[in-house]
Amino acid sequence: MPLCVSVPLWLLTLIALTYSEAFKDHLANPRNAGELANANAVGEETNPVCGDRLRLYLQVKAGRIEAARFLAYGCPPTLVCGSILTELIKGRSVEEATRLTRKDLLAALGGLPSRKQHAAALAIETLRAAIASV
Repeated sequence: MPLCVSVPLWLLTLIALTYSEAFKDHLANPRNAGELANANAVGEETNPVCGDRLRLYLQVKAGRIEAARFLAYGCPPTLVCGSILTELIKGRSVEEATRLTRKDLLAALGGLPSRKQHAAALAIETLRAAIASV
């Protein structure tokens, strides 16, 4: 039997009014969630304040990111930032991915409330950790 989670109407309304369509799409349909069995680079970072954790798996060949997957533990913006990050880096060279910033991630998402922007910073820190492990 599938597990159904009841989300209060006030929370659904808050999400609808606060977040972009891109955010809501990635929240409802996360891209590339889960482990990557043949990853040759893995990074994991934790936000020391809120405890959110993000793990990023990369498959890098000839200096190019061929595949990327993630696991997120924490608030919805952390999950969404993991999802959009994998979409942004797939197919890029490692050098190009290294140049991505928190602002690039926020722009791709259509922004985040200031109190949730730590999720974008966590995603970029996790990307840097994964690249360092190549």
